[in-house]
Amino acid sequence: MAFELLQYELKNSERNKLDKQDNAFHDWYRFVLSFPPHLVRKYIKEFGLTPEDIVLDPFCGTGTTLVEAKLQGIPSIGIEANYFVHFASSTKIDWDIDHEALLSTAKDIRELSLREFNDQNISDSPELNYVHLLDTELFQALNQEKNKLIIKDSISKLPLHKSLVLLNQINKYKESPFHKYLMIALGNSLVFKISNLRFGPEVGVGKLKTDSSVIEPWFNQIIKICADIKFHSENKSVSSSVLLSDSRNLKDLLGEKQISAVITSPPYPNEKDYTRTTRLESVLLGFINSKEELRALKKTLLRSNTRGVYKDDNDDEYIKGFPEIIRIANEIETRRIEAGKTSGFERLYHKVTKLYFGGIAKHLIELQSILKPNAYL
Repeated sequence: MAFELLQYELKNSERNKLDKQDNAFHDWYRFVLSFPPHLVRKYIKEFGLTPEDIVLDPFCGTGTTLVEAKLQGIPSIGIEANYFVHFASSTKIDWDIDHEALLSTAKDIRELSLREFNDQNISDSPELNYVHLLDTELFQALNQEKNKLIIKDSISKLPLHKSLVLLNQINKYKESPFHKYLMIALGNSLVFKISNLRFGPEVGVGKLKTDSSVIEPWFNQIIKICADIKFHSENKSVSSSVLLSDSRNLKDLLGEKQISAVITSPPYPNEKDYTRTTRLESVLLGFINSKEELRALKKTLLRSNTRGVYKDDNDDEYIKGFPEIIRIANEIETRRIEAGKTSGFERLYHKVTKLYFGGIAKHLIELQSILKPNAYL
């Protein structure tokens, strides 16, 4: 009993701290605020799940639940609407690859990229580049439309150029089974090593770098990926999949499947635009190429912020039976009018309140049809 009490007395920051065993596969690409994998292990054990069960994460993000379920030998299904995040989570659960051949391919790409840098009189080591002497007219850059999609100053000119050189070499292997692993390593490196982004917890721009290594962090990430596959290959055949879709349509997506447990962390109605968190890698790696594609993506997401509300949205239909939600939304609007507030955020906040909880209600209605009796959530 004393041990159990000690567990409950821990601060959230200590409970959520990652264990050493939380790194394998998870660190291929992970949201800064992802819940810790050991939490999933705890639930799998408490729920008494077996290989005969299926775990569902309907808002699977970067696949924390799916990876951990696979490591524990439990089949799982995830649903994710964000293009790049779906790509990342589906790559993280595919361990059926020749890691030695992957590493060999990465070495070839590294060599070709460094050779191209050398031909351009630049180095992957920032301390060897005299940026003011470089011919910036030779730098590769994003086109105007893509440049408008990313957060301003999220990546500096020289690191962007070097990243695009590397990406061009990686894309020569587009038809190869290695391509997605090479890409996820670049996605990770872009966010955490190459860019000017910082997270605190919202994504923003920190100190601007004139230069950054690109090949080195990418290749080190490939080495980690290969090591994880080499040392954890025993569960590679455990069924795990990620569907690129909207979790408000579960019945159509999962059909006759019966779910034993749901372990998830849904989006929150906190005015956060979840597409901004992954915008740089989504645009740079070609998952979002235009404003129209970004808009199409946003329409598949729960309405958690006022910048993602559209004229034909109707999820508020699903909260007609919840008078308390309607009362709160109406009070928000009444107070806005009384205070004379007229910004776009303020005029739409009562609407997004109803849409968010309506979307969650629709999701839960759909979820009921695929849960086993006495399923865990």
